[in-house]
Amino acid sequence: MNVIVAVDQNWAIGRDGDQLAYLSEDLKRFKNLTLGHPVILGRKTLSTFPGGRPLKGRRNLILSRNPDFAPEGSEVFGSLEAVLRAAPEDTFVIGGASVYHALLDRCDTAYITKLARSYPGADCWFPNLDQRPEWRLAEEGPELEEQGIKFRYAIYRKR
Repeated sequence: MNVIVAVDQNWAIGRDGDQLAYLSEDLKRFKNLTLGHPVILGRKTLSTFPGGRPLKGRRNLILSRNPDFAPEGSEVFGSLEAVLRAAPEDTFVIGGASVYHALLDRCDTAYITKLARSYPGADCWFPNLDQRPEWRLAEEGPELEEQGIKFRYAIYRKR
């Protein structure tokens, strides 16, 4: 499986139930990488999508403990074991924080957008892959800038 996430300099990923920044180039990259692949996400992450609707062109596998939660166009799973049985190898884990933490060890490739700034008030983080010996930085792109925010794309692979 793969994981895809945007992090700040401290590996923060969100604040007040939303991601830290919306960059159109990064959203295009996210779409290009995940389109046609299943995605695993939590219920709270789904609520941040336009209209709270599942992503088009992807099989949406949603983790939720609420047995009554059944958004149209998605599949809901009440446990990690159940979602893992349904998820093929080319699945992307797309958040939020608790889903990332629960499934990172099942992933072998991480597509990271590194925002070259920190966000005060951030309240959730992704594990710092630079401090995990089982992960190595495989590729890192040039610095880009949008809306005054500098960022770069990195790909990590599990050793």
